Amino acid sequence: MLPEDVTADLLNPSLQRFFLDHLHRAKTAVLLRHGGCSCDLAGRRNPDGAEDERSLRTRYRQDRVPRAQVIEAMERHRTRPRGPEVPAGHWSGALAGLVAEHARNAGSALYYLDFTPELERMPPWPPSGPERVGTARVLAHPGSWLPEGAPVVVLP
Repeated sequence: MLPEDVTADLLNPSLQRFFLDHLHRAKTAVLLRHGGCSCDLAGRRNPDGAEDERSLRTRYRQDRVPRAQVIEAMERHRTRPRGPEVPAGHWSGALAGLVAEHARNAGSALYYLDFTPELERMPPWPPSGPERVGTARVLAHPGSWLPEGAPVVVLP
């Protein structure tokens, strides 16, 4: 079960096919978000809001993302559910708990963290395939078990 205020949306059909082709047992590929983006879940949100947005804008500029997409992405990034303030690391811990519970109930699953306004392109796939980690590592390192741009399969 997803933590409160976390949503799971299906990827577009071509990306869905791409991920499913690389993990043959998978049946569904979803985009997980807290509010408008995944920064909280990935443990990547800076508590200083101005610095957080400055950092994101810099990354978008380096990736040559068109201005209209940057504005849209920043609006999504600012969208957060209303609720009580939680300590830093709360949401990445909640994701780690979800991942561990999913592995226990449903078996292995692939996770992929990508920095784009929207995952629109096929990511580069390592020739060796995804890294494999156990739930103990996920739970021990909730903010860092999933590196950006590298697929990870979590094993029960």
